[in-house]
Parts: sequence; C-alpha cells; structure tokens
Amino acid sequence: MFNAVKTFKLVKIDEKIIQILYPSDSAKVEFDKINGEFFNHFRRKVHNYAIEIEYKRDFENLKIEVLTKRKIFEKFIEKNPLLKDLDDLMRFDLT
Repeated sequence: MFNAVKTFKLVKIDEKIIQILYPSDSAKVEFDKINGEFFNHFRRKVHNYAIEIEYKRDFENLKIEVLTKRKIFEKFIEKNPLLKDLDDLMRFDLT
C-alpha cells in the first residue's frame, strides 16, 4: 500500500482543488481503498470541507528509479570525492 502511494504527487491548484498525479492504474486502485478515510481526515485537519480532488495519470514524471547499493554510493562519491579513495583502499562490497 505504502509503495503504491509514495509515488503520488499532490498539487494545490487553488483553495478548493487538489490535483493528485499518479503513475499507474494499479497504484490508484490501492489508493482508492483508503482515499475516503484519508481525505475526510485531511478536510477536518485543514478545516476546509469544500476541497475537491482531481486525479490525473502522469507516467513520465512519477517513475521510481531502483537504486543499487553501488549507485547510491556513486551518488555519495559525486558529493564527496574522497569516498572514491576510501572505496579503493577498503574495497567495499557494494553488490
């Protein structure tokens, strides 16, 4: 359930409209199981019961990249090049 919903993006169009961008129909089906409870709680929390929800499928911008340990480490190396030297010295097992 969480994996399906974490790919969603909420966009505030105006004070009464929230657009929900979702990557796939299966993710929307998972969200539909809890959306009534979720939005009732949300409306109570913000004290705005006139909020309308619009759904829009967006496959391009909501893809999740699967990162291996090696790819994550390479991103850290971009931020701190000394990690490359440490990896060469210690020969980390990032498989």
